[in-house]
Amino acid sequence: MMSYNPFSLEGRNILITGASSGIGRSCSVECAKSGANLLLLGRDLTKLNDVLSVIQNDNLNYNGTASVYSIDLTTGIEDLIPVVDEFVFRHGKFDGLIHSAGIEKTMPLAGMKDSDYSSIFNINVIAGFQVAKLISKRKNSNDSSSFVFISSITALVGRRGIIGYSASKGALNSGIKSMALELADRGIRANCISPGTILTPLLVNYLETLTPEERAKRLDGYPLGIGKPEDIAYAAIYLLSGASRWITGQSLIIDGGYTSR
Repeated sequence: MMSYNPFSLEGRNILITGASSGIGRSCSVECAKSGANLLLLGRDLTKLNDVLSVIQNDNLNYNGTASVYSIDLTTGIEDLIPVVDEFVFRHGKFDGLIHSAGIEKTMPLAGMKDSDYSSIFNINVIAGFQVAKLISKRKNSNDSSSFVFISSITALVGRRGIIGYSASKGALNSGIKSMALELADRGIRANCISPGTILTPLLVNYLETLTPEERAKRLDGYPLGIGKPEDIAYAAIYLLSGASRWITGQSLIIDGGYTSR
């Protein structure tokens, strides 16, 4: 007799944006390990197919279904509508969403242009909310679904040079509170995860551009050290699962103790 696991995603249909790299990639792999059926979105089809290969590797023993689709969400979600329709037709309605797609632009206030703010907000905030709008339609999602948005501790604590980025993450943290109230009648939950510094390939490349002193300053203040993408993926699985059924409108801070200082 199989024991009950409230954290399992077995048989659940999950859409993940930004699935081709970093946190989104890790969420894709770990959700697959947890048994979810996946629709993975990103701009780079080559990288998406690489993630698909990892998921379908025999060593993973993946029994679900996973498909990928290359899309630029900043141009609107019209192109996504037939993709969602096809997935729902073949596999059933969605049970969850992870919006991991996002960009960070490091630039002082004096250098920021209108277009910089627009590009950051378009992908970090608007694209995520518009995907949630599409997925939350009754024909596309089951009641008691869960939407997870990847935010940042920079929504809570400042850092020089990322005004646009931190503002966009603050918008996520605020927006999901109202979204949670709107969707609660169907039992659909909306939450954010606010990570601290995560050792993604982008961060590794960025750290290599810094002097040893700058690098030490950037990484200072984490009592448990720098986080890994899997740390955020595991939290996303929790928020997608039935184990978190009474959590909505919240931002889960995962930062190795950084904001405890």
